[in-house]
Amino acid sequence: QVQLVESGGGLVQPGGSLTLSCAASGFTSTINVIGWFRQAPGKEREGVSCIQRIDGRTSYADSVKGRFTISRDNVKNMVYLQMNTLKPEDTAVYYCALRSGWDLHLEGNAYDYWGQGTQVTVSS
Repeated sequence: QVQLVESGGGLVQPGGSLTLSCAASGFTSTINVIGWFRQAPGKEREGVSCIQRIDGRTSYADSVKGRFTISRDNVKNMVYLQMNTLKPEDTAVYYCALRSGWDLHLEGNAYDYWGQGTQVTVSS
């Protein structure tokens, strides 16, 4: 059974940095994509970034390009989201999700498995 566990959320001041981690286990195929999504109170879920775990291709939402970096460690089955220059509007619950295949997607309905989420709050 696929399990995704996020960690690394917390409270950070505007302009600060935070790194989120996603530990993945239980998948039968190594050909998959892991994405990061976020949802703020009263707002729709937004795709933030995703990475193809075999070839390392990535995709980013325009709102985070140049500030966030996604990476993976296939030995540890981990995916990371380095978030720099954080803004109050980045405040949300952040989720990682997994989908099988090669294609990169930032639409949540393309993903089959989800973690429980980790809270990120950007505030002074």
